[in-house]
Amino acid sequence: MSQFLKSVRLSIIASGIACSAFAQKSAVVTPAFSAASYTSYVKALSADYMLGRMPFSRGETKTVAYLEKQFINLGLKPGNKGSYVQQVPMVAISCNPQNTMNISTADANFNLDGGKDYVLWTRRTSATIDLKNEDLVFAGFGITAPEFHHDDYAGLDVKDKIVVVLINDPGYYDHQQFKGKTMTYYGRWTYKYDEAARHGAKGCLIIHDTGPAAYGFGVVQNSWRATKLYLDSRGHETYKCAIEGWLNLPAAERLLQTCGTNYKTLLNSALQHNFKAQPLPLKLSTSLVVNATYKQSHNVIAMIPGSQKPDECVIYSAHWDHLGIGKPDANGDTIYNGAVDNASGTAALLELARAFKQNKVKPARSVVFLSVTAEEQGLWGSAWYAENPVFPKDKTVADINMDMFYPYGKTKDIGLVGYGQSELEDYLQQAAKVQGRYIAPESDPAKGMYFRSDHFNFAKVGIPALYTESGVDLVIKGKAAGLKMHDDFTANHYHKPSDQFSAATWDVSGTLQDLQLLYQVGYKLASSTTLWPKWKPGSEFKAIREAYKK
Repeated sequence: MSQFLKSVRLSIIASGIACSAFAQKSAVVTPAFSAASYTSYVKALSADYMLGRMPFSRGETKTVAYLEKQFINLGLKPGNKGSYVQQVPMVAISCNPQNTMNISTADANFNLDGGKDYVLWTRRTSATIDLKNEDLVFAGFGITAPEFHHDDYAGLDVKDKIVVVLINDPGYYDHQQFKGKTMTYYGRWTYKYDEAARHGAKGCLIIHDTGPAAYGFGVVQNSWRATKLYLDSRGHETYKCAIEGWLNLPAAERLLQTCGTNYKTLLNSALQHNFKAQPLPLKLSTSLVVNATYKQSHNVIAMIPGSQKPDECVIYSAHWDHLGIGKPDANGDTIYNGAVDNASGTAALLELARAFKQNKVKPARSVVFLSVTAEEQGLWGSAWYAENPVFPKDKTVADINMDMFYPYGKTKDIGLVGYGQSELEDYLQQAAKVQGRYIAPESDPAKGMYFRSDHFNFAKVGIPALYTESGVDLVIKGKAAGLKMHDDFTANHYHKPSDQFSAATWDVSGTLQDLQLLYQVGYKLASSTTLWPKWKPGSEFKAIREAYKK
């Protein structure tokens, strides 16, 4: 049994004690949530009039104005120093990579085909990026993780070199390492690029493998020559790799075989505790033409000030953005309404704000309702808030994030993404028990879903973050039916124009159940002046919080 699993077992035992004491703090009277009120918000946010809520479009202007108006009507205070709006400066970077990447050795020379064999992009805004005869180094999983006693960069100088790394983390292959089959943040491709930059690498190429990546190379190929959004870092730049990209597995094998090795051999070596990075006797040459356009989007922030400690807060978050107007579907519809994703979560934010405002017992701490931009483009609105918070991170108790509520009716379960991360799940479990429900951990933790929504940016700066999913164990129709409905949405409606509100088919009774749970967790945290939920042993975010919450 891994050390992480042992710590989770101990924390489960401890959580029973913690939850019991927590429940005795105060009884929470949950306000009645209204299906009519909630669905009116969903209907408005997902209407064609909102043009798919794309950042930088008329849809954004309409959405931000709507949210601001609703918060004013509910009687909430502006959340950003007298304003309901927080500006989010961004840059749109489009890359036109060279069609080939040249790989050479002392006695061999060949080209890889762009878009087919590899995908490249950059976060730099330079007009051109030229790479000529660059050195390559295999750096294992590209991870530096002190809490797991793992450092692929130990004793390695990668300055001005291209690092080649594996996707995911060692636990995917060896369940005794890291968190076993549960992916850690260290397994995410975004982490690997950032870590390579921290070590001064000129570039980072990840070897794609469908199993540990949890998606095919086709998903990566969709990024070929696509415009990407990033935060505008002018004035406070940090070092970024000149190139970031992926190699598909056949291309990686061709490259490695030229060096007299292969993918399986390097994977096995990277799993050893005494792993040492190794230079690859190869030179890489290619180039990119870059175009950068600076734009500005907006988060919307409202709040209910605390009665005793207004400088401390609990945050509820949900992203307002979706995909705008795009490719027509079979019916000719071009508006990507995003009713489930994420008008449902944004409507939940408004409904929770209404419930908190109607409660005659005001919270001791401030409650912040944060609707963020650009989640679909890379979690950028929440990233900007985390880096530029209204409430400092050491004064922020927790984040409770809402992203996609499925309208399928009441369930016996509530899904929990990131099981074993923080004490917030213990509080959720206590609230669910009162409802006669149970917590269902995500079915495939190897996919790393905890790192794919806005709560993650709070976790990255050490703030405990809770992310739930709609349950699938339907009270009336059962679990098999719930899973079938969930799979049907994913296959036929997710990120498609057909993700629309329907008064005839939507049953939001389960969503209202979930909102009652999230209200109880948030209200108990906000009504306390002393309770600070902690990260659990083994969490990769525990040390970050402890560094400034002593």
